[in-house]
Amino acid sequence: MHRGGAVRRAARALLPVAAVLAGGLLARPLPAQVVPRGTVDTLTFWSQALGTQKRAIVWLPPGYATQPARRFPSVYYLHGLWGSETDWTRQGKLDATLDSLTAAGLPEMVVVMPDGDDGWYTTWNRLFDISVCRREFKPRPGDDTDASYCVPWPHYDDYIAHDLVTAVDRRYRTVASRAQRAIAGLSMGGYGALTMALQYPEVFRAAASHSGVVSPAYTGAHPFDGVPRYAQSDAALRESWGDRMWPLIAPAFGADTAAWYARDPLRRAQRLAATRRDLVPAIFLDCGTEDGLIDQSRVLRAELTRLGFAPAYAEWPGKHDWDYWRVHARESLAWLAQQVAVR
Repeated sequence: MHRGGAVRRAARALLPVAAVLAGGLLARPLPAQVVPRGTVDTLTFWSQALGTQKRAIVWLPPGYATQPARRFPSVYYLHGLWGSETDWTRQGKLDATLDSLTAAGLPEMVVVMPDGDDGWYTTWNRLFDISVCRREFKPRPGDDTDASYCVPWPHYDDYIAHDLVTAVDRRYRTVASRAQRAIAGLSMGGYGALTMALQYPEVFRAAASHSGVVSPAYTGAHPFDGVPRYAQSDAALRESWGDRMWPLIAPAFGADTAAWYARDPLRRAQRLAATRRDLVPAIFLDCGTEDGLIDQSRVLRAELTRLGFAPAYAEWPGKHDWDYWRVHARESLAWLAQQVAVR
């Protein structure tokens, strides 16, 4: 009975989003005149957590320039593995989506898209010889001289939750409050959004994951049969990730189950529910029905529902690609705007 109530709450959580998009933002004809557009800015700042300078792309809504006394909610969008701070604008066209949705009535907010390197959005389980790293990993075209991975201290969660948030609140007129701040991401960025909102609930009020790696230790049935099963041994973890990905993720997540579970979104949700249930963030999950990661979202949805705070959840046709994320970012934007609206 408790579980059924949680499922109904999750379904209701998406109803306002559907109403806003289907009956409001997407259905509403845009005015014939030129639509006011936001401004795309670049923020460069020092990260103490990483020991290097970092960059973020920042979208400022039209009202930012015309209402100089106003402060705005902020939402952070994380890219996936092998991405950069420009992914959401170059491939995802998120700035264009924000322009059109804002013109149609989406509440204005500052949207921040940081460079997460290939850092897995966690504090790495072990450090490495940075000189060897810089010799073996070459920068991608357009990157700074430091290649991804090659930072003195790979504390990528502290980098986002502390250094980036502080830099944004100092540079822009954002509301420096948990109540008006949220985080989202795709693929590995979906993992980063959820795990950081659960690790730093005093910083983020809500989190959204598109096609996220949100149950990284899941080793159960495909498709998910309703019975969550997780790796019980180091060998099972290695086998589930395969020979190609294991050498990349093991330095960050660790090579043993204890280290992985310490970074697992579900375990962090369980710990938070037991200690500060009032700070559990609102969560939104979606995934494409043809995406190989869909069972990870289904598992986490089932587990969070058992804990009593079912996430808003949706599945749409699509794969693990920008064709899917480019279209469905509007759903997370609408949902997040509701969560961080100034009350």
